[in-house]
Amino acid sequence: MTDPTIEIELIDQHGRPAWKVHMGRRAVIFHDEQAARAFAAQLHMRLNWFLDQADDDEQQPPGA
Repeated sequence: MTDPTIEIELIDQHGRPAWKVHMGRRAVIFHDEQAARAFAAQLHMRLNWFLDQADDDEQQPPGA
């Protein structure tokens, strides 16, 4: 399984700057840069935790 990347893109929405946070095909738009960066950081941390949990589950023997 490849790790999805999380990206932040500056866009123009109705003449105002906005920040789009992408992960794969999904995206969320924020009008506040700090909120976009905080969301992306939290998403990145949760994704890493989820992937670590999946790795731990694969390494445990059945019935453990």
